[in-house]
Amino acid sequence: MSETPPHDTVFAAFEASARRWPDRPFLTVLPETAEIYGIPAGEISYRVALSEIERLREAYRAAGYGQGMRVMLLMENRPAFFLHWFALNALGLSVVPVNPDLRSSELEYMASHSRPALAVAIATRVADLEQASQASGVGFPVMTPEARPPRLKDGFAGNAVGVETPLRREAAMLYTSGTTGKPKGCVLSNLYFLHSGRWYARAGGLCAMTEDGERMITPLPIFHMNAMAYSLMAMVTVGGCLIALDRFHPRTWWLSVRDSRATCLHYLGVMPSMLMKAEPTPEDRDHSVRFGFGAGIDAKLHGPFEERFGIPLVEGWAMTETGAGAVIVANGEPRKRGTNCLGRPGPDIEARVVSEGGTDAAPGEPGELLVRHAGDDPRFGFFSEYYANEQATTEAWQGGWFHTGDIVMRDADGDFFFVDRKKNVIRRSGENIAAVEVESVLMQHPDIKAAAVAAAPDEMRGDEVFACLVVDGERSQARARAIAEWCLSRVAYYKVPGYIAFVDALPLTSTQKIQRGELKTLVVRLLDDPATVDTRAMKKRQAA
Repeated sequence: MSETPPHDTVFAAFEASARRWPDRPFLTVLPETAEIYGIPAGEISYRVALSEIERLREAYRAAGYGQGMRVMLLMENRPAFFLHWFALNALGLSVVPVNPDLRSSELEYMASHSRPALAVAIATRVADLEQASQASGVGFPVMTPEARPPRLKDGFAGNAVGVETPLRREAAMLYTSGTTGKPKGCVLSNLYFLHSGRWYARAGGLCAMTEDGERMITPLPIFHMNAMAYSLMAMVTVGGCLIALDRFHPRTWWLSVRDSRATCLHYLGVMPSMLMKAEPTPEDRDHSVRFGFGAGIDAKLHGPFEERFGIPLVEGWAMTETGAGAVIVANGEPRKRGTNCLGRPGPDIEARVVSEGGTDAAPGEPGELLVRHAGDDPRFGFFSEYYANEQATTEAWQGGWFHTGDIVMRDADGDFFFVDRKKNVIRRSGENIAAVEVESVLMQHPDIKAAAVAAAPDEMRGDEVFACLVVDGERSQARARAIAEWCLSRVAYYKVPGYIAFVDALPLTSTQKIQRGELKTLVVRLLDDPATVDTRAMKKRQAA
């Protein structure tokens, strides 16, 4: 599976599929999604999509945009995202997908770090991107997806994306939650996306695909690698159709699955938990799905879900950094349901479980997961680098292995089991939240003297953000809610503390660093403290 793909760019792969299957549907917009976005419902064929991509490509070319530049895309899960990405890719540009929940400080950082030549955003977010453009000092123009691209800014001196061979050229840069500071920009090549699509299309076993017209439904955000690299590129590879929902709607999920005629679906762990809360109905198995692919299902619900809804949920492990260069997936029996089993790596992947002492862990002993691709190129299919952060890239690849920061255990059969995250990351409803990033924002509040953030258990979302704050004066519920409201205007809603506890002091080391282990213990105790303020109800997606 590590052979060189037959195409050298994402656009070239799509174009080949469009020539082969011109009348097949490439994208489907369901009525519910269409109504939410205010766009037409229905199918878009490969032929129509290619024609629109070629039109956009020429418009960008005429406006002066070319190889080595970046363009920010804030389009939610709309079809326009894919069309603009492929058009820009055809010209050798890279895209920077933007989480639509991000707010001012986050957008400004992303703009200053990626230094785009242009941003394309839905109309309701143009002003926010324009503000980020000016605040970052980059000064890029912002347009809507329907507009004609503005002329490239004279003397534009933004990024200097390396111009390599098309296969190794940057196709996108996705931001991951940094554990020691601001989010890092993962540079992803054309090879990264092409290999991801080919890997998924050929994975076989319980998630086998054909070229007979697969239909993949996903509620996952397009700005994440899962939907962008796996779902989309697998459909392009097999000539299938992607049905991207705006997000997960528990009450209408199975109706969407049935109406879309989906043959496969993607999920996050929180989804099965919510779906199992609904009363069983005769329609539970009234669908055409053969399998679901995802991660993080509650182990005790795995078997009952499959028995109720009649489809296997294939659990897997990967990261933005690993792409399909290193995937662990339980796509064959026995899957050891109910045990957090991730399956085992394929023959083209090497994996180690390393104990704290640096030695290989024995079967049944937890340790950090280290991975690499087998063969001459251990980084085949992985991310290219952390942009403008050579030190972080080198540290991640220390000793010739990619250090994942995830704690796993391997049993005597060779199966891997997820245990915990070594990195200080809060995993809330599929979103990775860096505690240090939230702490940095909180410390900008004029009334907060010290802040420490950790994960608190949440039955529905896995983790919730818990903030311990040192403030002068009043420690009331009203003050906690005012702080949460202040955060909502500055960061994505899911990063805002769902619990706020005012404390006299934070647990610190002798060098004044937060004692993360002590903090976790403190959070467990404070969860039951009546003085802790529950602000979870305030955490809702904001209107644009």
